[in-house]
Amino acid sequence: MDMLGSLLLAGSRSPLARRAVSGLPVTRKVVDRFVAGETTADAVEATRRLTAAGLAVTIDHLGEEVRDAATARAAAKAYVSLLDALAPLGLGRRAEVSVKLSAVGQRLDEAMALEHARQICAAARDCGSTVTLDMEDHTTVDSTLEVLRALREDFPETGVAIQAYLFRSEADCRDLAGSRVRLVKGAYREPASVAYQSKGEVDRAYVRCLRVLMAGTGYPMVATHDDRLIAIAELLADRHDRDRDAYEFQMLYGIRTDKQLALAEAGSRVRVYVPYGDDWYGYFMRRLAERPANVAFFLRALRGK
Repeated sequence: MDMLGSLLLAGSRSPLARRAVSGLPVTRKVVDRFVAGETTADAVEATRRLTAAGLAVTIDHLGEEVRDAATARAAAKAYVSLLDALAPLGLGRRAEVSVKLSAVGQRLDEAMALEHARQICAAARDCGSTVTLDMEDHTTVDSTLEVLRALREDFPETGVAIQAYLFRSEADCRDLAGSRVRLVKGAYREPASVAYQSKGEVDRAYVRCLRVLMAGTGYPMVATHDDRLIAIAELLADRHDRDRDAYEFQMLYGIRTDKQLALAEAGSRVRVYVPYGDDWYGYFMRRLAERPANVAFFLRALRGK
């Protein structure tokens, strides 16, 4: 990961940087590219628009590292309300939700987070949808996988994200290869003791994990904007006789929308990760860190404010 990316990831957790970036009038304009809005109605409208274009969605109510029980309860309630609002659309699993366990109390009490996640999974099942657990920094991985195991006793359809840049992830993929797994590169600032640091190393780790998932009996969710990795995923799917409904591509809201549509029009399943809510800062900074083009977009907006 280059120096600029490292600085941006450090800034994603800096209160001082949060105040500075959030205070720029132009920031909201740029955030709107990556975030669907602040309300449930905004998320539902984005879902209508994307699904009408032949895409699926996974919706993230923004927020993480909650430090009090009331905020954790509110986050769980927001997800349940969102799923209730999606139910009349009849989209089933074309509209699922993604949940960061730290937003529903993981840092406070793992049992609390599990109970909130159960409530969200139940609401998702009621409308024919499902849940994928997002993965956060390396200190949360074991806890997240423990919650996943408990959830799958009643909700075996629950998915999870695995971050390829962690040294442990290839083994985790082997353990999870019979289930729904979203494979991402990783978007947190991790030490060299637990994660690959260079782009080349991360890309190679991603391919190794992808090979494991495509060879398994589960449902790989290939989360990347990289044309080369997309092509490798398609080759691996062919090698393992996977139909196009036996895996999917996932991309972020507002990034490479042309590629999203092109893949869908060619017959691939494509799901867009749609974040919404007012706690957008950490998510926004990680999007800037991931791709130089995102930083350039922000800088152009600053110059033109």
